[in-house]
Amino acid sequence: MSQAIASLPVSSLIGDELITVTADTTIDAVARVLDDSGISIVAVGDPSKVEGVVSERDVVRVVARGDDPTKVTAGEIASRELVWCQEDSTVPTVANEMFDRYVRHVLVANPNGLAGIVSARDLLGVYAAEDTDWDA
Repeated sequence: MSQAIASLPVSSLIGDELITVTADTTIDAVARVLDDSGISIVAVGDPSKVEGVVSERDVVRVVARGDDPTKVTAGEIASRELVWCQEDSTVPTVANEMFDRYVRHVLVANPNGLAGIVSARDLLGVYAAEDTDWDA
């Protein structure tokens, strides 16, 4: 691993726009937000007080159970076991935490609350960009 990645703060991977939904947002609306934004997870609540997260998998579970996504709300199905890191945490530290905790997303905190969400795909992109010379 290069020194650049070893010291790269995870905050450099989060986008400018933070997308959240309220607890009373229906799952069909959450699905549209995920699709329209090209993301795989949303925080429930507001940046200063995150109540949970809803992922694409959660939306699929609602549909697979036969529940009505126009009636089930984000607050009802949100995962409340959240994994957080600080915005100055390094990419390798967060990658190891994700691996150890077996999660695909980590919430990034700043002094005001939620700064953004980093996915396993975001981290994979950093490592892939570093190693472009593959020996076959």
